[in-house]
Amino acid sequence: MKRHIKIIGIGSYVPKRTVHSDEIDRKISAPNGWSEKKSGVKKRYFIEEETASYMGAHAAINALDQAGLTFSDIDCIISASGTVEQAIPCNASLIQKQLGLEQSGIPCFDVNSTCLSFVTALDMISYPIDAGKYKNVLLISSEISSVGLDWSQKESSILFGDGAVAVVLTKSTTQSGIISSHMETYSEGAHLSEIRGGGTKIHPRLYDENTAGDFLFNMNGRGIFKLSYKYLPAFLERLFKNTSLSMSDINLVIPHQASASAMKIIRKKLEVPEERFMSIIENYGNMIAASIPMALYEAVKQDKIKRGDYVLLLGTSAGLSIGGIILEY
Repeated sequence: MKRHIKIIGIGSYVPKRTVHSDEIDRKISAPNGWSEKKSGVKKRYFIEEETASYMGAHAAINALDQAGLTFSDIDCIISASGTVEQAIPCNASLIQKQLGLEQSGIPCFDVNSTCLSFVTALDMISYPIDAGKYKNVLLISSEISSVGLDWSQKESSILFGDGAVAVVLTKSTTQSGIISSHMETYSEGAHLSEIRGGGTKIHPRLYDENTAGDFLFNMNGRGIFKLSYKYLPAFLERLFKNTSLSMSDINLVIPHQASASAMKIIRKKLEVPEERFMSIIENYGNMIAASIPMALYEAVKQDKIKRGDYVLLLGTSAGLSIGGIILEY
């Protein structure tokens, strides 16, 4: 059943520091040009003094400005990120404080399904917006990957970048809305993408030279792609099942920006021409949950989609999970 929601504002923030591929090559002692050839990433952004809440707040301000709203119009703030600024409280409350809204009473909470967090949160919040519980919602993905990368894992560490994107959601009175959404998790792949330390199993108190690696990001990119590729065809059938649409009706596919090579294979699998497939990894890298909304931001900015267009948001995440939304923009 269609949920009548609309994105009325979208804003972004990237850190001040730009990191080009030749700097990454030097960092990992690789030949010049190696990291760009392997990852498809020419540049990305890394934080210097910025925090996740700082970036998220600035993206939110930009989204509100585009929507023509003020903070008094917002009745819910959601952080949809795979990384957290601190264990407690949630990112959303820290963003609220960063915005100077600490006495506003606006409800704040986080949704975390790692790289699919934005898609998951958009799906979940669409129901209460459509039902009238919330009028205007700020949905924010703010990610800092650079502090937790294991540079000895060359093929995975060269992929990532930092940044934030925010959208303002409201109930639609026109055709805009979510046509279909679906998510599946196959925990046989749970070990393929993980940070083992930091929780209750390997608490920070246990940090020493023997556990140091547990607190860094560990990923088997090839394993993730192989497993997700196995389940993708049947997943897409279920996503489109109760709609009158097919892939040929989709005006733009916005995938998770996992890696240039993975997206190229997926695009060919979907039989989607390049002009209907949004790739921004060259200039941003893999921004975890902020990847899909940043690609959406660029699509709007570049006039690649217009109101009424059908947009497929599609990605994978640690879990292993596959998720997608067919959005009538």
